[in-house]
Amino acid sequence: MMKVTPKTISRALCGALIASTFQFAPWQSVANACTRILWNDNKLAVVVGRTMDWPESTQPMLTILPRGMKRDGGLLGSSAVVKENPGRWISKYGSVVTTTYGVGTADGLNEKGLGMHMLYLTATDFGPRDRSKLGVQAGLWGQYILDNAATVKEAFELMKGIQPIMVSMDGTKASVHLAVEDATGDSAILEYINGKLVVHHGREYLIMTNDPPYDQQLALLKKWNLNFTSATRQTSLPGNVDPRDRFVRATYYERFLPEPKNQREAIAGILAIARNVSVPFGAPNNAPGTLHNTEYRTALDLTNKRYFFELSNSPNLVWLDLMKFNLNPDAPVMVLNPDNIALAGDVTAKLQQISKAPF
Repeated sequence: MMKVTPKTISRALCGALIASTFQFAPWQSVANACTRILWNDNKLAVVVGRTMDWPESTQPMLTILPRGMKRDGGLLGSSAVVKENPGRWISKYGSVVTTTYGVGTADGLNEKGLGMHMLYLTATDFGPRDRSKLGVQAGLWGQYILDNAATVKEAFELMKGIQPIMVSMDGTKASVHLAVEDATGDSAILEYINGKLVVHHGREYLIMTNDPPYDQQLALLKKWNLNFTSATRQTSLPGNVDPRDRFVRATYYERFLPEPKNQREAIAGILAIARNVSVPFGAPNNAPGTLHNTEYRTALDLTNKRYFFELSNSPNLVWLDLMKFNLNPDAPVMVLNPDNIALAGDVTAKLQQISKAPF
C-alpha cells in the first residue's frame, strides 16, 4: 500500500481532492481533462469507458471494498474537513474502485452493476453549507453512491440527503461532477451549478468530458450538425484535446460501434474510443497546468461485473471479475498496484489483502 503524505494528498481525482487543513506545496492549476463513454445499445452488455488525465502518477490502486464497511465522509485522510453533520454510513454493496493517492475514489463499479466516474468541471458550485444534509467531502462523493445505490434512480434519490463539500487550498477548488450508469443502460450526469444539483437523466446521455457544463456541451454538439447516416472518412471532426472537441469526437465514434460478438469485442470497442480521445504525451496546451496527458483508461462491463484497466505508458491491459471476490461484511479489503509491467490479462487472483482500508 502506498504511503499517504501531504504531497500526495494534495493532488487527486483530476484535481478534486485539496484540503486546506493540510500544509502542501503551492498547488498547480487543476487538470481540465478526462472523458467518459457509455455504450448501452448493443445486444451483449452495457459497457463504459473513461480516461484519467494527469501530469504524474496518481498512484492508482485497484481496490476491492466489501459490504459493511464504515465510512466517514467528513474525513480526508486523517483530517476532518467536514466538521458539521458529516456523512457517516455503512456500505450496502461491495465494489471495485480505482483509488487515487489512497484518499478517494475516481472510478468504480459495484456488485449491482452501477458504475461511477468522477471528472473535473470548472463551474462546479456546491452552494453554501446546508447543515440539514449530511456533508460528504468531494473525494468520497462517488464512493457514497457506489456504497448505497443499485441503480441510477437510486443514486440521485440519495442526493436529496447529502451535500458534497467543496474543499480548497490557495484558491484551488475541488470542482468535480459525476457520471453514473447502471446495468440496464440508464445514465445520469450529476452537476452542481450555482449551488443547485442539475441532473441530466436518460439513456441518451452517453458522453461526458469537462467544461463547459453539460447543457452547454449538448448545445455545442448540435452546432456541429453531424450526419450520422451518411458519414464518410472525410466527415469533418474536431481533432484537438479540448474537452469540447473530445465530447464531439467521442459522440460521433460511439454511434458507429459495430455490434460485438463477445465481451472481447465490446471492451475493445469502448477502449478504441477512449484511446481516440485520450490526451497524447506533449499535447499543445496554451494554458500551462490546465491540461495533461492521459494517465490511464478503464472499461467496465456492467452486465458481467468485470473491470478493465490500462496505464497509458504500459502495453498491458488487466482485468478482474468482481463477483469472484468475497464481498461479505468483514471480508478483507483487497488491492493490486497495476503499475507492474509483468501484469497482463486476468488479475483476479493476484489481489492481496491489506490490514487497513484506504478510507
